[in-house]
Amino acid sequence: MSRAEIDESHAQFRGAWRLFALGTPVGEVVERPEVFLTAGNVSWALMNMAFLQKPAETEAELERALDSAARYFARGPHGWSFTLTPDWLAPSLRERADAVLATRGLHPGMTTTGMVADTLLAPVRPLPKLDLQQVRDEWGRNAIADVNAACYDMPQVLGREALAAPGIYGPECRAFVGSRDGVPGSTTAVMRVDGIAYIALVATLAEHRRQGAAEAVMRHALEEAKRTWGLERTVLHATPAGAPVYRRMGYRDVTTFTSYFAPAKGA
Repeated sequence: MSRAEIDESHAQFRGAWRLFALGTPVGEVVERPEVFLTAGNVSWALMNMAFLQKPAETEAELERALDSAARYFARGPHGWSFTLTPDWLAPSLRERADAVLATRGLHPGMTTTGMVADTLLAPVRPLPKLDLQQVRDEWGRNAIADVNAACYDMPQVLGREALAAPGIYGPECRAFVGSRDGVPGSTTAVMRVDGIAYIALVATLAEHRRQGAAEAVMRHALEEAKRTWGLERTVLHATPAGAPVYRRMGYRDVTTFTSYFAPAKGA
């Protein structure tokens, strides 16, 4: 990995969540010297996310960013999250990070791997034939929200609040639903972030897994990104379950991220 690619992975994470926040009816993005806030202002804490603006060299710098984010999100009723990579923390700070975040009520809840590919490898096996539909209407928006909510063990209503807003699926997003017999089973969105194709919302229901469905929808989305925007370099942030699939497709690891979560008020 290189520092440039670590910084790129961080910027892509922030840029994608910026688009999510601005796509929701009451979302906003706030840039402060110490913290970058992407607030969908929805009940799903994952979609109310804060990031460092620059690498933290001292504990005091990290604390300033955390306190700034906490003050912002304290204005509303929802839980929120803070995502960072240890590669943006001084070595002496990395072992203290969990404890520092815990003093602000933030606890590690999700680890992802930032990955990048300049070109994809050919499939290693035939991909399934799915009915691939671009998200253009309420059915598509609800389908992508419902599949993702189910995969993250979230109630359907919270998934739709966070991910079914029409504004998310604007000119910087191409999202697709893969179905069999009219039943949605797998989803992918590709977002144009700083001239790179960012892959998000990759989710597959349990009954459709281990059949190549996620790869089929992803490849279709990336083909659309190349055709529409001329983009081939692609970045994503993989869960442990998804990372082996992406490596097989030609993605390589860049850095890891941890998302820390603070509960909603009264939770």
